[in-house]
Amino acid sequence: MSAAASDKATPAPPCALVIFGATGDLTRRLLVPALRNLKRDGLLADGLALIGVASRDVGDDGFRKHLRQGMEQFKAGSGDADIDWFVQRTHYVAGKFEDPAVYKALAAKLKDVETAHRTAGNVLFYLATPPKEFSVIVDQLGKAGLTREADGHWRRVIIEKPFGHDLSSAVALNKEILKTLDEDQIFRIDHYLGKETVQNIMVFRFANGFVEPLWNRDHIDNVRITVAETVSVEQRGRFYDQTGALRDMVPNHLFQLLTLIAMEPPSCFGADALRGEKAKVLDAVHRLGPEEARQNVVRGQYGAGIVDNRKIVPYRKAPDVPPQSTTETYVAMKLAVDNWRWAGVPFYLRTGKALARRRSYITVQFKQAPLALFRDTPVDRLPPNDLTLHIQPDEGVTLRFGVKMPGPAVRIGDVDMKFNYQDAFETTPSTGYETLVYDCMTGDASLFQRADSIEAGWRVVQPILDAWKEDGRADLPIYPAGSSGPEEADALLLRDGRRWRAISSDGLSDGD
Repeated sequence: MSAAASDKATPAPPCALVIFGATGDLTRRLLVPALRNLKRDGLLADGLALIGVASRDVGDDGFRKHLRQGMEQFKAGSGDADIDWFVQRTHYVAGKFEDPAVYKALAAKLKDVETAHRTAGNVLFYLATPPKEFSVIVDQLGKAGLTREADGHWRRVIIEKPFGHDLSSAVALNKEILKTLDEDQIFRIDHYLGKETVQNIMVFRFANGFVEPLWNRDHIDNVRITVAETVSVEQRGRFYDQTGALRDMVPNHLFQLLTLIAMEPPSCFGADALRGEKAKVLDAVHRLGPEEARQNVVRGQYGAGIVDNRKIVPYRKAPDVPPQSTTETYVAMKLAVDNWRWAGVPFYLRTGKALARRRSYITVQFKQAPLALFRDTPVDRLPPNDLTLHIQPDEGVTLRFGVKMPGPAVRIGDVDMKFNYQDAFETTPSTGYETLVYDCMTGDASLFQRADSIEAGWRVVQPILDAWKEDGRADLPIYPAGSSGPEEADALLLRDGRRWRAISSDGLSDGD
């Protein structure tokens, strides 16, 4: 979110922001810069207080120093006055998340900051913690009476991914949390939905009269979604080996992109209408049987290689990873949405670590025009017509279409029409969390997942997990770090006469 984008937005209402896991990496790398950017854009109220909660006993002064260091590291245009503004509003509570005494101390601190900083009694709890702590924290907040809403004061909870480890754990986690919280108090966050291009999918589809008539099985041949990461597992081996690429990325990031592309027009942009249409898409995704999962899902694991001039050791040699691990660091799949709009249109999804480039994009390929008109010309094929929505690192849109090449003969070349957010709107860098934190403070749940969507996503993924479990410790393809992934992923599309767009090319134009 930029200053220009905030011209017509009003500051969020006063509140205390309580960050569980306040000394962790997510807070430092993403949440702190997002708050700084919101302050820069004039979207935080003067009545704001920050309360960090973590096990390390660093005290108010220690946490303020930690916050200052993080903001100075990611300052990027935000002045020292803004940093001082945050530090003056920052407090800390130390203790174990399961200890009731922590919540008594937190309750006392909330009363203090309500008086000192005029937070109006509103509280936003942010769970920047490992998933095993989610239900523990919510349960303790409820027992301490900290989730109770009264006299117009709101209490909301942001929960990070992954939300569950499989279908049964996601259902159980929803059940546990909903014992304490109402659904409208829960904001299950996915920072991909804070990206401008992701939000622009809805505007592009529903605000342009030439788009929606083409957005169906009659005109679209296939949809390809790519989320490629250059980062390896690094020091997160213990966590990642229990998770893998499928659980880590597909039920949240990739399925959010899928639903925005495939959803029906909602009756309005209200949270319930929007989330209801997204849930219908996941309910319509064809459930793969065991044999279908083996045919339509590819997994892989990175080996040694070079990424961004860095030498990458094989996944199995990363810290805290078992030497015989069969955890996937890459997954690609072919899915079908069994409804009237998308019948017969394949959706291809892929994501992986230690790949050639950090790039996320969605390519919508349109059906080819008939070649008959060019029967007596040198044209032997028509270039593909596709629309690519680039999500990161460069946000923008590319439309590829065919034109006549100069010269007396009829020859056709393909060209790109490009739109880049930064060039068009002079946007400033963001983490993707700015919009989401602001929306939570204002009570807009449109970009957050509802319980039924979470469970619907896991219902699609669960048969794949079951098939892999049935296969036991089967060997999986090893792809070189710095490549585009395993060859089997290319074969998944080639058997249908299709190809992925190249991960390794530069710029918004990444032709085959």
